[in-house]
Amino acid sequence: MSLPCLLVTTLRLDGDRVGVKVCGELDLDSSEPLRSALREALSRSVRGVDLDLEGVSFCDCSALNILLNLRHRALKQDKTVTIHSTSAVVDRLLTLTGTRTLFARPDPDGQDTPTAPQPQDADAAEELRIEVAQLRRAMQTRPTIDLARGILMASFRLTSDEAWSVLVSASQNTNTKLHSLAGDLVTAVKGGALPEEVQEHLSAAVVKVTAAASEH
Repeated sequence: MSLPCLLVTTLRLDGDRVGVKVCGELDLDSSEPLRSALREALSRSVRGVDLDLEGVSFCDCSALNILLNLRHRALKQDKTVTIHSTSAVVDRLLTLTGTRTLFARPDPDGQDTPTAPQPQDADAAEELRIEVAQLRRAMQTRPTIDLARGILMASFRLTSDEAWSVLVSASQNTNTKLHSLAGDLVTAVKGGALPEEVQEHLSAAVVKVTAAASEH
């Protein structure tokens, strides 16, 4: 079992653009440091930001929303945001949401100033707005996750970070979405049945974090 990967961002000046390499998990908990790092990169650039997301191991709608907002901010400054490489999880998210073309590389002639949107781009933008609204609604599952974290904290005397590590570890090892696993835990507290596999991995994760805490 592994604890969640920490977000790591590396900024690199490349002529009049700034390259940003991002590694780790992009979710709601890493939203603020990711947003801060990308905005800093944009402010330091002349023409825009180039993203390397090949080291991203998890990416959800909150991270996509940050990228879209960064692109919007860049366009207002006559800059561009491009994605040069992606991991499988990022690639899948861009494909499912139809947002890949919004972060395409500049033309070979180097003219990376944004052009006026074409009619088909307007249709795509409208579809994107609808998709983002749907993704934002998905973020409403956050209260359930926080409730499950509170249950673990109260039941096993864990800190907030330890309870989060337990949830993430069990989610990864059971191949279950975090909000689904959290929902199962909340349901179990209310009298429902917790899947045996989930119960085993939750117990193992609790043992691991408590053992680690006792060593300090």
